[in-house]
Amino acid sequence: MKMKQLALTASAYIRTRMLGRIRSRDQLLQWQEKQIVRHIARVRALSAYYRELWQGLPDEQWRSFPVIDKSDMMTHFDRLNTIGIRKDEAMNAALRAEQTRDFRPEIGSVTVGLSSGTSGNRGLFLVSERERLAWAGTVLAKLLPGAFARRERVAFFLRANSNLYQSVNQGRLQFVYFDLLAPADKLIAQMNAYRPTVVVAPPSMLRIIGEAHRSGSMNVRPNRLISVAEVLDPLDRLYIEESFIRPVHQVYQCTEGFLAATCEHGTLHLNEDIVHIEKEVVDAELGKFVPIVTDFSRITQPIIRYRLNDMLTERREPCPCGSPYTAIESIDGRCDDLFYIPAAEDPARFIPIFPDFISRTVIRASEHIEEYEVEQLAADHVRISLRVEAAHKQLTERTVEGMMQELCRQAGCVPIRIDFAPYSNERGDRKLRRVRRTMRTANIPDPVGRG
Repeated sequence: MKMKQLALTASAYIRTRMLGRIRSRDQLLQWQEKQIVRHIARVRALSAYYRELWQGLPDEQWRSFPVIDKSDMMTHFDRLNTIGIRKDEAMNAALRAEQTRDFRPEIGSVTVGLSSGTSGNRGLFLVSERERLAWAGTVLAKLLPGAFARRERVAFFLRANSNLYQSVNQGRLQFVYFDLLAPADKLIAQMNAYRPTVVVAPPSMLRIIGEAHRSGSMNVRPNRLISVAEVLDPLDRLYIEESFIRPVHQVYQCTEGFLAATCEHGTLHLNEDIVHIEKEVVDAELGKFVPIVTDFSRITQPIIRYRLNDMLTERREPCPCGSPYTAIESIDGRCDDLFYIPAAEDPARFIPIFPDFISRTVIRASEHIEEYEVEQLAADHVRISLRVEAAHKQLTERTVEGMMQELCRQAGCVPIRIDFAPYSNERGDRKLRRVRRTMRTANIPDPVGRG
């Protein structure tokens, strides 16, 4: 590691730790506003797309700028990024890396990556070397404080590697990428040989690791477990934590930035030292909102008032850590996975049911449920896949069906048809979504404001 690169990472690490000492929400917001206005001026000067989009509005009125989404980002990619990289050039580089599984190549010194595209619309991201090193310092400060002073071996499980993730190789910190597309037994064997002290993986992989630990086929007990890439379901969290007698920490990161991380108390906090999150309220009483992201730490591919397709629930109680950064109760999944069920009084009207309501209903039904998936196939048709021992299968299915029908009744929906199926989750390129909607929703009003 060159001294200049190490210095950039260390600088971001120190800055993040210093900002973490702020305890006043007002002080944080005042500091944040200055950073954003300064950042907006730089973006306006460098990005032709944003310059035209914001025409007639001064930097200080950035909250009035139009909101964009992934479709806008990809349509205007060539003119939105500030370094002149074309979309076809970036896409070819990213796809080539996926096919060869060699994720080291860059375009110049710029890292190119491809989002997982759970909604079927994959996105590109560009990160400069300076941004990559600063990201590494921020991640270390939030997730592994003290990492520069002690030896850690990090096992990083992801669908695709990136120079971005390799940036965490700093000093005594050793990083090894584990390819999620490899067979599970091979990955467990690699874990036994590497003996990581930190494991970063999607919850579905953390469960497999937990199963291996329980069965005795894996003799590693990491000091820290970090969940990434998928929604951390309460059932998975419990299983993983009981497997290792360790708390599961969480990272909320996507193409649009490093958005949140857990504190020492296990509470997920928005990273408001590098991003600003506006809340598009979905349900004020429940604290549910869709985040609109402004990342004031990245200039290569600016993210300004970018609407995600996720739904979050804000935590009601303050976190014991005392941080002024917004605390998040849960990441509930994609807006596209709200269930829409006909209203009992007017079947032409549809009532949305939030994914976390469905998850909690299934989990509460029986302690014998090991894993599950709930899929809405049609307006009044749901398929539930359960992993449960044969001795408890019939009673569990009856209980789940009864509780699901009661949920519908309480929400004012018609009774639904429920089919049960054995649970099967084959690892691969698809992210695990415990609750998902696959039915078409033409002509159904969207409660999160898009139609």
